[in-house]
Amino acid sequence: MKQQGNHKRAVRRTLTLAVASASVVGLASVAQAQQTLNIVSWGGAYSMSQDRAYHQPWTEKTGDEIVNIDRSANALAGLRAQSQAGNVTWDLVDMLPADAMIACAEGLIEPLDHDELLADAPDGTPPSEDFVDGALGECFVASIVYSNIVAFNSEMFPEDKQPSTIEDVFDLENYPGQRALMRRPINNLEWALIADGVDRDDVYDMLETEEGIQRAFDKLDTIKDNVIWWEEGAQPPQLLADKEVAFASAYNGRIFDAMVSEDQPFEIIWDAQVFELDGWVVPTGKLDKVRDYLYFATDTQRLADQAQYISYGPARLSSSEYVSTHAETGIEMEPHMPTYGPNFETAIQKDDEFWADYSDELSQRFDAWLAQ
Repeated sequence: MKQQGNHKRAVRRTLTLAVASASVVGLASVAQAQQTLNIVSWGGAYSMSQDRAYHQPWTEKTGDEIVNIDRSANALAGLRAQSQAGNVTWDLVDMLPADAMIACAEGLIEPLDHDELLADAPDGTPPSEDFVDGALGECFVASIVYSNIVAFNSEMFPEDKQPSTIEDVFDLENYPGQRALMRRPINNLEWALIADGVDRDDVYDMLETEEGIQRAFDKLDTIKDNVIWWEEGAQPPQLLADKEVAFASAYNGRIFDAMVSEDQPFEIIWDAQVFELDGWVVPTGKLDKVRDYLYFATDTQRLADQAQYISYGPARLSSSEYVSTHAETGIEMEPHMPTYGPNFETAIQKDDEFWADYSDELSQRFDAWLAQ
């Protein structure tokens, strides 16, 4: 009997140790799974929409901590600097397609096998067939379709003389006041040519000629003395709200947020909107760390969720049916999307290949023009 009792106690000790060991292993696995992801984006209303649609649900699901870094405006330069220093601290970067092409060619970011890395649509459609045209690049996966527009403060113009076209932005006589434009050639050169009478379909062909470039700068010369040049996305809504400017170029989501959340008297000029894609790139060496997050944050539901918080269209076709109303105000989101029919009639798709080829050259020329 005594030997039998000793045997039972030994078994219990063994089981206790086994359970304890399993618990330690389990805790170690959880601790190992929980990590910090340094994610670079644009800030403001856009980063807020990502936080609510992607980051917070991911943290609740995994325990991972996500650090938001507002550096996307200088993401390419930042990746270059970190790579050269041999210390890449960013794990995932929100970047424009043209910059992504350059970063990919320079080996700064990872090539992506989209059908292997990303989730299928709910009906089983593979990612390569479910994203809008141009949304999947060699090293890039888009999350949203957004638009560069010009907005105005409606209180600064008579009710019977509200601006409505891109030509009005260049018309100081009929529409006086300061303008705020982003301090870069992209969009400004396109708008200048359209305001000068160039057909939208001919804009990029024209910009490949010296004549076209000069024509764009000559048109910008007509308003140069009335322009405040901005560099951060939060500036245009504030300049409009303070009535320091009558017009401001901006991301359509920033203006929507100011109109809806802050009740600002802004109106968007959808004429000649320059729409483009925006999305994720993975710095070289970081793919294993962000693989699961990238799968989650680009699935059909998550992209639809983001459209509840900001007026950017999902880059996945399957997401559209899941988009309905604004999460806070309940207003219908469709009329505020760049891709909504009436808004899209005169839209221009930004030519990412053109800007990948000519960005450095035209940026230098633009800076020199500003300095004159």
